[in-house]
Amino acid sequence: MATAIICVRSPAPVADAESLTDWLSGEPALAGRVRLSGAAPAEGRLGAPLDTVSVLLGAGGPLTVLASCLRAWITQPRRSDVKLTVRHEHGPAVEIDARRVSREDVAEILRQALEERPEQDR
Repeated sequence: MATAIICVRSPAPVADAESLTDWLSGEPALAGRVRLSGAAPAEGRLGAPLDTVSVLLGAGGPLTVLASCLRAWITQPRRSDVKLTVRHEHGPAVEIDARRVSREDVAEILRQALEERPEQDR
């Protein structure tokens, strides 16, 4: 199963990542597929901030549901300072800036970043 990795960048990345995790976990089609995580701890640190959300994707439906949920979450007015870096576990990253994208753009950007690609394209 493929994984979508979503890194949250904002003035409060941990709180926003927790909010996004809660939002996505509340969607029945994504239940049990969402996990909050973080990067490896920096040298000399005991832990890392939990600012990354991982979502397991299966065939078909979950990608469409994820795009719809992310679009709804990031386009809320209180999210205007949020940027999401989204990537497929084996693909390039794309950035979604809440200040610069419309609802329609978010869905298309996510489809391009997260669509399953044939093996030769990876």
